[in-house]
Amino acid sequence: MIFGQRRASVSARREVRVSNKLGLHARPAAHFVKHVRTFRSEIWLVTGGGRYSASSLIEVLRANLDCGATAPLEANGVDAEEAVQQLEKLLGESGKFDES
Repeated sequence: MIFGQRRASVSARREVRVSNKLGLHARPAAHFVKHVRTFRSEIWLVTGGGRYSASSLIEVLRANLDCGATAPLEANGVDAEEAVQQLEKLLGESGKFDES
């Protein structure tokens, strides 16, 4: 990178739906946060109650997303579009979080 140049920041937003039958409680929220942290972008869940950092387990739990809940997922950074795409898919796969 040449001094003084920055990579362009990209924003992406997508409405996501939680398909896990128990919602985004502790274990699935931890799994979700683990995936969020693989991206370089800042990622947020937005609900009527506020805007929550998707890279924080406590924040994701505070978003209080039950099964069938929908919420905008926002990302800002160099891999924003890829992040919302993959995370939307992860949240939509009901079997991904099923616990035996």
